[in-house]
Amino acid sequence: MLTVTGKVIEGYGVASGKNKNSPYPESSLKLQLSHFKKLGLNLNNYFLGTLNISIKPYQFELKKSYYYFPQVKWFQDIEEDFSFSPIKLSFKENTYQGWLYYPHPETKPNHFQGKSTMELILPYIQGITYGDEVTVSVNEQEITFI
Repeated sequence: MLTVTGKVIEGYGVASGKNKNSPYPESSLKLQLSHFKKLGLNLNNYFLGTLNISIKPYQFELKKSYYYFPQVKWFQDIEEDFSFSPIKLSFKENTYQGWLYYPHPETKPNHFQGKSTMELILPYIQGITYGDEVTVSVNEQEITFI
């Protein structure tokens, strides 16, 4: 396992549905869940949104993923490729199992993240807020830090 320290940052609010200007009637993640489940990844027990972690000055690189779902048609004519890799996030005294959520930028229509921002799908974490420091552990066979 590789570990990096990062900070919780604000995202676009599209995955969670909090962004009032989102092009989707619900959270994008909610619209995607049934497609991921059909492909073998059940995310129903996780918080319905992503936790964005800045790992600056580092960047992450996805070498391979535990799950790769190409051309998922999840809303109207939108088809995206998605990868998921298991992660562990430590916050205060607790560690949470979750997933790196990686919509491939080359197929994503908008709301791009930089390579220093990891979007994570996790259970609900009581008390976590923007600016909090966390550590993220990843499988070094799947993700590396640059």
